[in-house]
Amino acid sequence: MIRAARLIAGALIGFSLAAPALAVDCRNETYGGNRFAVCDVDAAQDELRLFLRNDDGVPFGHFSTIDTALAESGEALVFATNAGMYHSDRAPVGLYVEEGAQEMRLVTNAGPGNFGLLPNGVFCLREGRADVIETLRFEAEAPACTSATQSGPMLVIDGDLHPRFLEGSDSRYIRNGVGTSADGTRAVFVISRNLVNFYDFASFFRDHLGLNSALYFDGNISRFHAPALGRSDAGFAMGPIVGVVRKTGLGDAEALGN
Repeated sequence: MIRAARLIAGALIGFSLAAPALAVDCRNETYGGNRFAVCDVDAAQDELRLFLRNDDGVPFGHFSTIDTALAESGEALVFATNAGMYHSDRAPVGLYVEEGAQEMRLVTNAGPGNFGLLPNGVFCLREGRADVIETLRFEAEAPACTSATQSGPMLVIDGDLHPRFLEGSDSRYIRNGVGTSADGTRAVFVISRNLVNFYDFASFFRDHLGLNSALYFDGNISRFHAPALGRSDAGFAMGPIVGVVRKTGLGDAEALGN
């Protein structure tokens, strides 16, 4: 019994030493009288992924569904949030690329709703970095994103707030989005914890978090999975989802048990 316990303890210590340290920092913050939940991700170290459909082509829809699928390969979600607007069938409204496979093309024209409130933008994942890129710039530069999701409007463009945002606007909703650093190593995901307008939400990214590029994901449908904060929002099914994945090591433990 003692020898078995030592073997298990040794295996767990070995796994903890081999596993990469996670740099996701989730916290609650207050700024300008508004409350926010923030998850700060090291894109150079953490494994950011986009999720839309399972192997059968059915939308995941929920954080719990993704976690169940990941568990089969010894993985789990450290953090996740909805990542772009979608139609009633959960299909993305704009560009959507997942692990090199494109489901929807880039949309560059103005249109109805928040997505069409130009300028909008693309959240682009590449090896070791994540970037928010304005749509027309994205079209011109054609970066080689391994995964990408388009949404809108842009919140912050090269340090400027979106020109249509009005300070003191009474259009207030729960809102979520993402901002990125200039070097692409930092991706900061935010959801408001009270109703906010676009101006105050965008100001949080620029003036408090110090990010010069930020993109709006959505409003009242917004969800946040942050176990470190004791929350994993449930509700109706979502479309595109972005999350950080970690290895759980369960496969090693099961092998030891055999």
